[in-house]
Amino acid sequence: MLRALQDLQIFVATARQGNLSSVARAMNLTPAATSAAIKRLELQLGAPLFVRSTRSLRLTKDGEHYLQYCEQALLQLELGENLLRSGREALQGKLHLSLPSDLGRNLLAPLLDGFMAAHPQVELRLQMSDHLTNIYRQPVDLVIRYGQPPDSALIALPLSPENDRVLCAAPDYIARYGTPTHPQELYRHNCLCFMLADTVHDHWRFTRAEEFISVNVKGDRVADDGDMVRRWAIAGDGIAYKSRLDITADLAAGRLLQLCPDWQGEAAPLYMLLPDRRQLTPLIKALRSHLLQYLPQRPV
Repeated sequence: MLRALQDLQIFVATARQGNLSSVARAMNLTPAATSAAIKRLELQLGAPLFVRSTRSLRLTKDGEHYLQYCEQALLQLELGENLLRSGREALQGKLHLSLPSDLGRNLLAPLLDGFMAAHPQVELRLQMSDHLTNIYRQPVDLVIRYGQPPDSALIALPLSPENDRVLCAAPDYIARYGTPTHPQELYRHNCLCFMLADTVHDHWRFTRAEEFISVNVKGDRVADDGDMVRRWAIAGDGIAYKSRLDITADLAAGRLLQLCPDWQGEAAPLYMLLPDRRQLTPLIKALRSHLLQYLPQRPV
């Protein structure tokens, strides 16, 4: 069991540094021992985790996917160790978070209420905005956003790595204008678009098996607030292309209907972003653990 845990630690460290020798030095191991650990994992998984060259290593697609879950598992173990060592002392301190408007209001806010109820000595400050937050300049502890961070120096911890985008509309809109059966039919419909940093997201991409299409959509409404786009869709004003997490409750309640379900929308993984791993405090680890309990991990 202990060797298996060390193998995971070696894999994660190697993925971050891209060099087995430096990992071996940092962990006080021989290069042969670190190489053997990677080989044991690959043999167990039946898949290569790295593409090897004479100078460096880079993750395979399988390795990238596996890394997310290894980091999550190691963080959970570390959180458990910290709780035991602290004698289960009450968490306390201030948390300054930046959240997307739609996800923050409609899904994360109730989860944060539950976290605050469990840890009454925690103080919370929220920034709710879809605009990009400069985590280095603004006084925030962490940012939660969709998509891979543009700054590779940020620490990106997955919250819902397999989340995707969904084409959706209200039953009232469908009753009036009909149901598109193929994304190419969107040109006949009023599409509700989201705008970020003055860029309108009006190219919607879909895949089905080996097919890939990008549809240039048009409509009479554009907003730089994701929650506004969602509200327009529920009101029957048009078709939206939303993160599944944002509309999970609306789909379940029938306020929105998924369209073209045989087509896969764009990936929209959700991440917790920090400027430095040293800022991954027990409080932030506990918050992430709490969110992971309730956030869907796979499209349903």
